[in-house]
Amino acid sequence: VQLVESGGGLVQPGGSLRLSCAASGFTFSRYTMTWYRQAPGKERELVAVISSAGDSTNYADSVKGRFTISRDNVKNTVYLQMNSLKPEDTAVYYCNARWYKNYWGQGTQVTVSS
Repeated sequence: VQLVESGGGLVQPGGSLRLSCAASGFTFSRYTMTWYRQAPGKERELVAVISSAGDSTNYADSVKGRFTISRDNVKNTVYLQMNSLKPEDTAVYYCNARWYKNYWGQGTQVTVSS
């Protein structure tokens, strides 16, 4: 089982990034997928979640209107489009797969700074 995040990096405030999480080794289409993030010295927090079929999404209040979660059940990949980034979005971003088992990726660093 693997969840491999990519797409992180350094971006200026107001900029955009698109994170990807490629899944393998399990039946991706049956799993709810969630993006979490953890900033230094803070607890891990939920950012966005998408249902197994992709027909339902939910977001943390802090990212509503700026971030969009989506998935491709053919490519076994979940995405997080992040627009209008703020310095407070700086964190390690993790993807999570949850059904009757729970899987985590290794994380990708997002730094928003001028």
